[in-house]
Amino acid sequence: MADNSPGPGTAGTTGPGAVPEPGARRVTIRDVAGRAGVSVATVSRVLAGNYPTSAAARAKVLRAVKDLDYVIDGRARALAGTGPKTVAVIVMSVDSPFYANVAQGVEQEAAARGRLCLVCSHGGDEARELALVQMMREQRAEFVVLVGGAVEDERYRARLTEYAHGLAAAGSRLVLCGRPAPGPDTPVLVVEYDNEAGAYAVVSHLLSAGHRDILYLGVMPGYSTVEPRIAGYRRALADHGLPPSAQRVLGYGLGRTHGYDAMRQILTDCGGRPDFTAVFAGDDQAAAGAMAAMREFGLRTPGDISVVGYNNDALAQDLNPPLTTVNIPAYELGRETVRLALAEAAAASPGRATTQKRHVLGTHIVLRDSVAPPRR
Repeated sequence: MADNSPGPGTAGTTGPGAVPEPGARRVTIRDVAGRAGVSVATVSRVLAGNYPTSAAARAKVLRAVKDLDYVIDGRARALAGTGPKTVAVIVMSVDSPFYANVAQGVEQEAAARGRLCLVCSHGGDEARELALVQMMREQRAEFVVLVGGAVEDERYRARLTEYAHGLAAAGSRLVLCGRPAPGPDTPVLVVEYDNEAGAYAVVSHLLSAGHRDILYLGVMPGYSTVEPRIAGYRRALADHGLPPSAQRVLGYGLGRTHGYDAMRQILTDCGGRPDFTAVFAGDDQAAAGAMAAMREFGLRTPGDISVVGYNNDALAQDLNPPLTTVNIPAYELGRETVRLALAEAAAASPGRATTQKRHVLGTHIVLRDSVAPPRR
């Protein structure tokens, strides 16, 4: 009589890596215990890896796990605190060079330290952001990293405060990467870059080249990424003895489309004869768009108008001419976020209230070929 009983992958499987048959019963920890000839408690201890067990029992359990192709329930292990620890990164989008580089830094440093990294995006939807933070809290994430700028208003401050206290109550930690803290008493770890200093340095470079009529392009009122850049622009002009009337801040939004549209409108309004000799664009994409609009009006960079950007995206070096810009250490921001969060957790005293800590990384200018002295 033919033997129709299941093979080593019992409960409907046929060995490691096999696809279960339709309707097959899922292999449980009891199946593993029965196969290994040990108790369920022993299987649990072996799989947790943090309880002493005999070498013989461990070998039997691992053999049974392999034979049955048993899959450990990660959610249950997370709730029990015995599974691999998780780090969550929440960004606006995954196709932005800045967000992608920060996430890459977090993931690589987390992996090097035995953590699983989850990367999520909210697309600018506050409700989605809140839902993601709550999900990461339920998943017992070791810490949750919110990346990038935001509009600093009362709603923002209330939202971030709620996130921070909710995660702290669950034994987790909110980390703000390149994003401001809502207030000095909010229990968050802040890891950011010196945004204003980068803007001050690149505008000072234009001033040193002889420019006095410098346009800032890319306004986003209240946005935490943009406001420090405008402040750095204004401070550089003032420190070089220029009056407030020399400050020209125009064009709404960042990105190539906004940069192109704003510059095209500006040049249309002045008949293609601008009274500025240099442009500081709020980011490299906006600089690329502005340069494209200038070409349509027969204006050369840097022969007619010098242009600088911010971020040091990969495209900056491929523009014609290559773009002078400010480098944000995005990848290092991600890695440093993990290092600081884990170091802080290791040094924390049990029962001690979580406080706010802030760390700032430097920025620097990358000199290329988009700046020249103004034409006389």
